Order: sequence, then C-alpha cells, then structure tokens
Amino acid sequence: MQAGGFKTLKKCGIYLFMLVMVLVWMAPIYTLIATAIKAKRDFYNNVGLFGIPPVIAWSNFSNAITKGRLLLYMRNDLVVCCLKVPLGIFVEALAAFAMTRLNIRHKTGIFIFFIVGMMLPIQVALVPINVIYSRLKLINTYWGLFYAYVGFGISYGILILRGFFRTIPTDIDDAGRIDGCGKWRLFWNIILPIAKPAIATLVIMDFLATWNEYILALIIINDNGKKTVPVGLMTFVQEHSTDFGYLCAGVLISVLPVLLVYLIFQRYFVEGVAGAVKQ
Repeated sequence: MQAGGFKTLKKCGIYLFMLVMVLVWMAPIYTLIATAIKAKRDFYNNVGLFGIPPVIAWSNFSNAITKGRLLLYMRNDLVVCCLKVPLGIFVEALAAFAMTRLNIRHKTGIFIFFIVGMMLPIQVALVPINVIYSRLKLINTYWGLFYAYVGFGISYGILILRGFFRTIPTDIDDAGRIDGCGKWRLFWNIILPIAKPAIATLVIMDFLATWNEYILALIIINDNGKKTVPVGLMTFVQEHSTDFGYLCAGVLISVLPVLLVYLIFQRYFVEGVAGAVKQ
C-alpha cells in the first residue's frame, strides 16, 4: 500500500507540475488576446492586464489591417519566406549530402567551418552588409534579404540535415548505384524523400525565423511598401504609440501563417529533431 500510495502521489505531483507549466506557458498568450480586444479607453478604466473588457473592441483587428496595412506587410513577408525557405533548404541539403555521401576531402573541417558561422552575431555584419548592398544596389530588394537570410541560416540547416543524413544507412546508396542511380538521382529520388522529417522540421523553424526576423529587414528594407511584418508592426506602433490594442491585434493576425505552417508539418517535427541529433 505504501509503495502504491507513493506512486499515486508521485503521479499527482507530475500532473500538478505539468498543469502549472501549461498555465505559465498560456499566460502570455491569454494576455495578448485580452489586450487585443481592449479599446484605448479600457486601459484607463481600471481593466486589469488579465481582465476582459465589457465591450470587445473588434475594430482593433480591422484597424490593424486597414490603418496598419498589415496585409501588405504579410504579403511581403510571405514573398520573402517563399523565396528563402525552399531555396535555402535546397542549398543546405546539397551541402549536407556532399559532406555525408560523397567522397570529398576534409569533410569534418568543412562542417566545422560552417558551424563556426553560427557564432557570428548578426549585429557584427550590419555595417558591411549595408555598404556592400548599397554598392550592389540590393537595398530595398527581396533578393537582398534572401542572400542575407541564407548566409546566416545555412549553418543551422546543415547541422540538422547532416545529422539526419548520417542516420540513413549507406547500403541504400549501394543499392541505388547498382540500379544505375547517379549522384543527382541518389540525392533527389532517395535521400531527400527519406529525409522528409528533417526537411519538415527545417521548414517550420526556418519559416518562423524568417517571418519574425527584424534587424536585417530593418537595415535592408527602407521602402514602406516592401517592409515585412516585424518592421511594419514597429512602424505601426510609432504611428499609434499608446494604442496597444492595435499592436496586439496585429500580432495575433500575423501569427496565423506561422501556425498554419506548423499544423501542416508538425507530425514530422519530433522525428526530424530526433534524427538530426542522433549520431
């Protein structure tokens, strides 16, 4: 009885801890929603941070779209994400394939070279990027964001894909060569389909990182018509500096594309991360 009672108490403690963690995790989301539905007057009428206003200000969402031009910023961000995410992952997959399946020299050294790139802070490269992009006329272009995003994201993508590719048995390569597969067919028709979990994981994380990136987009894009969501929201805040309802409503709307991408690829997420870290 004592052993059974201890197990029951332990299980209740675990469930209680998990419940507390869920509440802690949900608190910022609830606060964001509660703020998004408050009118400006509610912030001065003793409506608390977690309080629900007596009248829901649905106009915050419509104003975020119309006055804040949020749909324009979301369209610009989608263009950048649809350009960077697939092309970036393709380049990272080619590099990871070369380092795991091809007979090239200094594979470990090349991998370390890419990983060292993860230690470079974005802030260090802002001035050189601005100077070089000004000379190449890449300021206020989506391609300018693409090159910068791929350069800073390639190290992490290679880390994930290289780890996953190493878990694929080399016997599959031998079987493919016996059937007449060249290097390209081996990469495109065999390795990439097997690596769907890792690729889906990268799609989720890369899309999220690109969608939320602020510093590079702030430096490279100056045209209001080409700004992405994070920079656009900050512009909106400057125009309505005290109206947090507009801001939170815009943030809620801008989360929808990221949530959609996660729901599409989430079934591969855990498997992709597990395979990537397995050596």
